[in-house]
Amino acid sequence: MVIFLASWAMMFAALFFSYAMLRQASAAWPPLDYKRLPLLLPGINTAVLIASSVVLQRGVFSHRRGQPLLPWALATLALGIAFLALQTVVWSSLWRGGFKISSGHYGSVFYLLTIFHAAHVLVGLGLLAALLPGSGQKSARRPSPARVTLTAMFWHFVDIVWALIFVMVYVV
Repeated sequence: MVIFLASWAMMFAALFFSYAMLRQASAAWPPLDYKRLPLLLPGINTAVLIASSVVLQRGVFSHRRGQPLLPWALATLALGIAFLALQTVVWSSLWRGGFKISSGHYGSVFYLLTIFHAAHVLVGLGLLAALLPGSGQKSARRPSPARVTLTAMFWHFVDIVWALIFVMVYVV
């Protein structure tokens, strides 16, 4: 998992580097014909993902003590789905306002980073859903501690990447 995450970290680093180079080469950022990106909903989304990591980590600790993972995994799934729903609201609002992938470097790099991240959130949701069978029991059907830990590592990675996207793309 560490090697897998390191390879994805390099991919996101390349995307962040491309973003920084485009931003540095521009006379103004955002370009003068575009408004700054909204902060409120993406800020709420950041809080949702941070909460999801906290909830999942509590579940990991609970699972290690032999307690059911199910409520923690379900709560993390719900928060992840809420993140995607809120991100869809952000995208559709920006799109209706004329900010599209075809809006030059600014639009293309924004959508590339955020959609690529959303794809990883979907993978994380799939990994979380795969933990559900047996996660409410104290039986041999429980997911292994290693599987739970590896899933949590991936989820935390996705959350950290979002925090970087939020700061670099929305705030700075």
